[in-house]
Amino acid sequence: MLCEAVCGLRMEIEDGHIMSIRGDKDDPFSRGHICPKAAALKDVVEDPDRIREPLRRAGNGWQVISWDDAIAETAEKLARIQTRYGRDAVGLYVGNPTAHSYSALLAGVLFARILGTRSRFSATSTDQLPHMLAALEMFGHQLLLPVPDIDRTQFFLVLGANPMVSNGSLMTAPGIAGRLRALRERGGKLVVVDPRRTETAAIADVHLAIRPGGDAAFLLAILHTLFAEKLADLGRLSAFTDGLAPLSAIAKRFSPERVAAHTGITAEAIRATARDFSRAPAAICYGRVGTCTQPFGGLTAWLINAINIVTGNLDSDGGAQFATPAVDLARLPAAIAEPGHFNLWQSRVRGLPEFGGELPAAALAEEIDTPGEGQIRALITFAGNPVLSTPDGKRLDGALANLDFMVSVDLYRNETTRHADLILPTSFGPERDHYDVALYLLAVRNSARYVKACVPPPSGVRHDWEVLLDLALALRKHGGGRRDGSAMWAARAMRRLGPRWILDKLMRLGPHGFGLRRRGLSVRALLRGVHGVDLGPLSSRLPGLLGTANRRIDLCPEIYASDVARLENQLVADRDPSELLLIGRRQLRSNNSWMHNSTRLVKGRDRCTLLIHPDDAAARGIDAGDTVRLRSATGEVAITAEVTDAIARGVVSLPHGWGHHRQGANLTVAAAHPGASINDVIGGHHIDPLSGTASLNGIPVDVIPAAAKPPS
Repeated sequence: MLCEAVCGLRMEIEDGHIMSIRGDKDDPFSRGHICPKAAALKDVVEDPDRIREPLRRAGNGWQVISWDDAIAETAEKLARIQTRYGRDAVGLYVGNPTAHSYSALLAGVLFARILGTRSRFSATSTDQLPHMLAALEMFGHQLLLPVPDIDRTQFFLVLGANPMVSNGSLMTAPGIAGRLRALRERGGKLVVVDPRRTETAAIADVHLAIRPGGDAAFLLAILHTLFAEKLADLGRLSAFTDGLAPLSAIAKRFSPERVAAHTGITAEAIRATARDFSRAPAAICYGRVGTCTQPFGGLTAWLINAINIVTGNLDSDGGAQFATPAVDLARLPAAIAEPGHFNLWQSRVRGLPEFGGELPAAALAEEIDTPGEGQIRALITFAGNPVLSTPDGKRLDGALANLDFMVSVDLYRNETTRHADLILPTSFGPERDHYDVALYLLAVRNSARYVKACVPPPSGVRHDWEVLLDLALALRKHGGGRRDGSAMWAARAMRRLGPRWILDKLMRLGPHGFGLRRRGLSVRALLRGVHGVDLGPLSSRLPGLLGTANRRIDLCPEIYASDVARLENQLVADRDPSELLLIGRRQLRSNNSWMHNSTRLVKGRDRCTLLIHPDDAAARGIDAGDTVRLRSATGEVAITAEVTDAIARGVVSLPHGWGHHRQGANLTVAAAHPGASINDVIGGHHIDPLSGTASLNGIPVDVIPAAAKPPS
């Protein structure tokens, strides 16, 4: 309901109230695992700060209005702006929580089609976009994302990820601690590549403290070793893979010795990693947020796939495989869900590439505050807080204040939605039916669970799909959006029949559904198995699953081969040895920016601190517990220093999602534990130019004691 682990939960309900939440030991996938965030579901449901009726801005305050008035006013104002300035003058931002609501995902596709704007943004471009782009370019569909077969592997190479905290990311793996323990018990090996000694690195057999942004060079040196020592072996993949020769030629230029200084990892360690990986009976190269949100995120995602392919570890037991979910989004007809596209158009101000119909979130502020034809004049936010979660938070904060109109579909008046003219509240978590339509696509074992709503929502809210469809239909009534007969028909049908009906049909037509006959998997069948059903281990699905025009893997797409020169230029660039590079970090008791209003999750010691190595702290006259100023070319924040050797020299780390100090938000608990926003010191110009993904790691910064006078 709120993270990628899809843990089964047992809730004790009394008179419509949640009395307790525990892990479901009978769930065949999660087996009773639970983390602090799941227990905090009750806190969100009962939060006194939660919005329970539509609100309209009235002077310096807010007034409750009816749903009919809220929908009509929103549709009329959006339609008026689109009529006067064009459809693209209305922007849409969709936040991370959307991925945890199947009803929002289904209705959101229709809403976006009817709205008809190209000014669409989401959390995708501050997170996993490079992996989706690599899937599109190499396998022919943006959702063909390889999943680590963690339960059967013998060698797990982890870059820029911390699954001990996330329980997987693009790897749905509840109870990951037990899975990693089982890996070690069967004689397997865990190697973690990360600038910080994360919770996962702390239990690893080997931790390689890489310099931020060095992942692509490291992976190319791995490939160099594999080819030079004749350790590459595609196995059965060679029958349907193109591009081996050009990839080998590129890797030849990146010897371990050449990249050692750039990566901070010795040539000997790189070669040892390559040899161990190639010789393991089954191995996985896996990378996540740290590899994506950096200047070479696109190259890194490509090379992760490439290493799994050239060693024969793609689509094989214990390697990186493709799940077979009950609703297989990667196999739906293009009329329902297109396979994806890239760079069909570009952003107005900087010419950044679209991906899957969305522009990079790093461009949102400038698209609002830069005058001219196509300027965004109205914005819709859905379950998002981009002021805290996207780059250049301060600039975006100012830009939102100058919009002609803004509407937010959200539970809270947060740092972003405080700028809205209307806030439309929805149900949450256990108040609505739940099925993990997106996350089962990433599960380390095929499974399915459908749960009916456990508690009633507040009387003044609507379900997310109702809000989206009502807005879409009203928008067309007022002359906004675009004419799309099939989308309008589908929106009316879904509004009448509900999302469960749609999901059931998709499930019946899926790989476990056996068509529309009674004996296949369906929502009704899942409701009979209240704990969920086990659909078996990951299995081989290639080449049949490939969506490329020739039904073959493209191992060396041109967009990546052309971008390698940029990496080579970085290898020879002069570097200031005293420079500090900023990275983010995720935390077990936090979920981006939207779980900080729960006392149980923020109590205890301050976790929004700046990690700094003892040597770097001493060189700057900083002691543990000091308030310091973290400065970049974009901005500055004050933060408490945490001196620790868990962070590499030359690197500092600030967690993501904090900064709850802005006036006008109504988050009582979060405001008492505000922290500092890392996105206030990360500019929108920090991107991976290949993919347009925000570069949230490897940012040059300076750290000085708060009392020190800055240089003139």
